[in-house]
Amino acid sequence: MTTAKPKLLTADDLLRLDSQGFRGELIRGVLHETMASGVRHGKIAMLLGSKFVTHVVPAGLGHVFGSDSGVLLERNPDTVREPDLAYVSAERLPLDADVDGYCPVAPDLVVEIKSPSDSEREVDEKATMWLSHGVRIALVINPETGTIRVRKPNLPAVILAMDDTLDLDVGEVLPGFSCSVREILGN
Repeated sequence: MTTAKPKLLTADDLLRLDSQGFRGELIRGVLHETMASGVRHGKIAMLLGSKFVTHVVPAGLGHVFGSDSGVLLERNPDTVREPDLAYVSAERLPLDADVDGYCPVAPDLVVEIKSPSDSEREVDEKATMWLSHGVRIALVINPETGTIRVRKPNLPAVILAMDDTLDLDVGEVLPGFSCSVREILGN
């Protein structure tokens, strides 16, 4: 008896499915449906995203986008993942780039917010995956514990609590950006 291999999908297939109302990611050609993450998750994403936008856009530093944008990480088979937030510097993606589809380069920074249905391990594995594709900083936010884990390639994670400051100026990833963890998670 032979087992038929599932048909692998492409990034273009995923875009077509999205236009039909399907929301998901593509991991090495295999479709993974994603679900809405809840109000607290969305509120945190908007609070931090608005801080990123007001810092990045006026200074012409790059691009900020949310999860529904998607990032194309691999081809043949294709991988398209959705960070909760992403920042891509103008060095990686010029300001005048007109991208119709998924972001074609790995972001400089991604944010993953733990949803009630996520395990710590799942969110941490996703951060590790981002770092392995060239992301310089992955922030893992856990609303339940009120912490942000700052992950960088080949370095131990730094855990920030409510009274700490999130400083992304380190290593020139997001020049001049800092805010308190409480501003993001305190409400």
